[in-house]
Amino acid sequence: MKLKALIASCLIAMAPFAAHAQVDQFKIMAPANPGGGFDTVARTMGEALQASGYAKSVVVENKAGAGGAIGMAQFVNNEKGNPNALLVAGAVTVGALETNKSPVNFGMVTPIARLMGEFNVIVVPTASPLKSIKDLMAAYKANPGSVSIGGGSAGGIDHIMASLMSEKAGVDPDKLNYIPFAGGGEGKAAILGNQISAYISGYGELADLIKAGKVRALGISAATRNPDIPVPTLREQGTDVVVYNWRGVFGAPGINAAQKAALIKAVEGAVKSPAWKTKAEKMEWLDMLQTGDSFKAFLDEDVKRTAATVKKLKLGN
Repeated sequence: MKLKALIASCLIAMAPFAAHAQVDQFKIMAPANPGGGFDTVARTMGEALQASGYAKSVVVENKAGAGGAIGMAQFVNNEKGNPNALLVAGAVTVGALETNKSPVNFGMVTPIARLMGEFNVIVVPTASPLKSIKDLMAAYKANPGSVSIGGGSAGGIDHIMASLMSEKAGVDPDKLNYIPFAGGGEGKAAILGNQISAYISGYGELADLIKAGKVRALGISAATRNPDIPVPTLREQGTDVVVYNWRGVFGAPGINAAQKAALIKAVEGAVKSPAWKTKAEKMEWLDMLQTGDSFKAFLDEDVKRTAATVKKLKLGN
């Protein structure tokens, strides 16, 4: 009876792991410096993979540069055929690859899942005389070069948002004084240090600073105001710009159909875990889970749409 009881207790202890295989180590590439959106998603995914029993350990690697192109290139070169490797990428990457005419593209990796999305928010230092989007747009229209706007990599979703705002102001986006940062940590340091006039990033990345009164939020890029986010939309302040940033994960090139299916299952399990859900709620992430072929179809359309926007706004080389 003692042996049966011991076996039963072991089976109960193993229950969370019994339904799927556990990988010794996952590798996740975050193609940006620590402190920003890619890094946060990568580390949250790593914690969720471990918490849900899909991985014993997870290694997150940061490799910033060219809006994610440097990290993607390293991932493609080093992880070919590795069924336990993931790359974090998203709307920022789509824009940056197009703007920079990058030699790497999404056809070189395996789409696994779109995970989440978030609206952008534009903030200014608390000492700034700019109190609203109308104030910002008026100052920008009067003297575009005097208003420096920071954000993610050149050509990414933050840059595209700033360029669309410039277009709405009737100013050629070529005159935009846009300051790109390779990681969210650098960008937040710049706005906190009053080194730039304004800064654009995902709401979740700036929520703590906004709530603590360390920066002033002027507007959010949603279509309608969210009652849980005390920030007016750009649209309601007369600047009709609506954009959102999505992020997802991609597998290595050269993995087979079974390995791809296993990765999708692991990611879906991770996203359902309390570890992921708790972080997502804190960061105000929108649940946009989409996997496999459905995600691939969305990605193809987003690449086409972004390419048209980049061309229209005359971004890139």
